[in-house]
Amino acid sequence: MTEPQVVIHKGLDGVIVDETKLSLVNGTEGRLIYSGYKIEDLAAHALYEEVVFLLWHGRLPDRQELEALRAQIAANAEIPKEVLKMLKSLPSDSNPMSVLRTAVSMLAQYDIDSEVMTPEANERKAIRLNGQVASLVAAWPRIRKGLEPVSPRLDYTVAQNYVYQLTGEAPPSKEAVDAINTFMVLLTEHGMNVSTFTTRVIASSLSDMHSSITGAIGSLKGPLHGGANTEAMNMFLEIGSPDNVETWFNDNIKTGKRRIMGIGHRVYKALDPRAAVLRERAEALARASGNSQWFEVADKLAALARADQYFIERNLYPNVDYYSAIVLYTLDIPVDMFTPLFAMSRIAGWTAHFREQAAANRLVRPDVLYIGPEERSWTPIEER
Repeated sequence: MTEPQVVIHKGLDGVIVDETKLSLVNGTEGRLIYSGYKIEDLAAHALYEEVVFLLWHGRLPDRQELEALRAQIAANAEIPKEVLKMLKSLPSDSNPMSVLRTAVSMLAQYDIDSEVMTPEANERKAIRLNGQVASLVAAWPRIRKGLEPVSPRLDYTVAQNYVYQLTGEAPPSKEAVDAINTFMVLLTEHGMNVSTFTTRVIASSLSDMHSSITGAIGSLKGPLHGGANTEAMNMFLEIGSPDNVETWFNDNIKTGKRRIMGIGHRVYKALDPRAAVLRERAEALARASGNSQWFEVADKLAALARADQYFIERNLYPNVDYYSAIVLYTLDIPVDMFTPLFAMSRIAGWTAHFREQAAANRLVRPDVLYIGPEERSWTPIEER
């Protein structure tokens, strides 16, 4: 009898692991939907807190519910003094994502609900993490420069508090707050990506929320996931000037020596809708700042790629990392803090997936095809 052929889905391509009500990613048509709402509409109109409520409750909040959630996140955004003391003990050149991963793991020790797995406790932890991670991302650039962290304001949104805690300026720049809010809305949720899958795998073992989020941060750190925006900006800085784009493209891309970071996506075979929104935001910020150099570098490089047969045949378009790098750099965010801002935005999505997994859990336990040797004889160490 012939044994059935084993099909290996390398990277789990095409494998549907579960159901979700959180987001729809249509890569063929370039569409992204959060619980029924187009990402373009949410980016244009929604506060980050509205999107948090939407993902957690399946509907948009009314004014009272929105204010209640905003106030809860702000009231729980303070970082425990023990965690701040640990941050101050770290080398100033530590990788910011490693710092964030360590700090989030440590937060569990000071969360009264850390080991409580009820739906109510999970919501309380999710609220705290949304505020505390934003505070951590704002605090580290200050701490490593020898500055004291700034405590969050109770009357601010997450985006307002982030800009305020980063700069110490009150009121924070409306231009910066609006850009950060848009960035956060766009990156809140995106289907079963690597870090979200990590969240759900850890959650499936009935481990705690802090462990799941720590694992998610570890996977987001990689340059093929959240680290791509940092790599994209470093690439733009290497090119240096719009006048150098064509030469750089011919020397590095036409020869096959390099790839363009931020162009191409595992799912999207059309323009990433988040990239379209961020391109507009990047252009507006560049014009307003009086320095359009980096936007022009990125846009000229994107145009060259889209006119090249290699990129046309493979349906490679700019993704969310490409223009988000320009937005964050124009706001004077340190380049190595780009990926932590991604994590700060994705907390709502990760915690939503944790809770969705917990509500209908099954341990994630795929199989693997063994291709190693069989039936080896044991050899004593003296004879090897």
